[in-house]
Amino acid sequence: MTPNPDLLASSWTLAGRGEPHTDREFSTFDFQDRVETVAGLGFQGIGVWHSDLDHILQSRSLKEMKQILDANGIRYLELEFLKDWFLDGERKRDSDIQKKKLFDAAEALGAQHVKVGDFFREPCPMPRLIESFASLCTDAAQRGITIGYELMPFCIIDNLQDARTLVEGAAAKNGGIIFDTWHVAKLRIPYDDLAKFPRQYIVNVELNDGTIECPWSLHEDTINHRRFCGEGEFDVKGFITAMQTAGYQGPWGIEVLSQAIRHLPLSEVATHAYKTTLAQFS
Repeated sequence: MTPNPDLLASSWTLAGRGEPHTDREFSTFDFQDRVETVAGLGFQGIGVWHSDLDHILQSRSLKEMKQILDANGIRYLELEFLKDWFLDGERKRDSDIQKKKLFDAAEALGAQHVKVGDFFREPCPMPRLIESFASLCTDAAQRGITIGYELMPFCIIDNLQDARTLVEGAAAKNGGIIFDTWHVAKLRIPYDDLAKFPRQYIVNVELNDGTIECPWSLHEDTINHRRFCGEGEFDVKGFITAMQTAGYQGPWGIEVLSQAIRHLPLSEVATHAYKTTLAQFS
């Protein structure tokens, strides 16, 4: 395993009292405080959710955000999340507005990638998905942006074969898949199969832990009960090995959405995220 991996603190890990799917989908920690804290610990990257971006831009410009990132040596920035990009009508128009905001920020901040996907298992023929993803990647390529589709149990694409069909069909050099430990575990994807996924289509990898079974819904589990690496039932080290066998050499995101950490201080959460994740590479 890589002894000194580049780690990225995701937006939700550092969200503080912010909660997904509410009107408080933004971090309650100041952006500069977040950046300085993770940089001081050794993180090489940080993530920003679209609502969080809107919140930050109420008090800072994109230029100021870039200055903060550069001053602290942050090499990787993840921007998320774009949905409804393959639909029609009003939802697609809203998605296009969101796309412009994310692309403007990605270009100005030098983001590593923009994360996209689907939360509602929207019915859509594969040819339409491929066409829409290819179009999205084409738009992004004109601005030097990479697009990562996150494979999740909530998506119409919820298996490796369909994920591969999507990205190979789109054939975009700047488009691929994002793999998250939690989603892979819940989808019961064998690590041996994961290790064979084409390297050129792996945009990013996210790490976390959790339980195989749970007494609540899958949705409740993903937004409130994820755990830090090594504190659950997932084979995190095996997941890392599989991704490295596939050839992945980029930064490793840490995405932990949990009620248990929302009241904790920024430094405590960031420190724990860094130490527990780093231990998986030893």
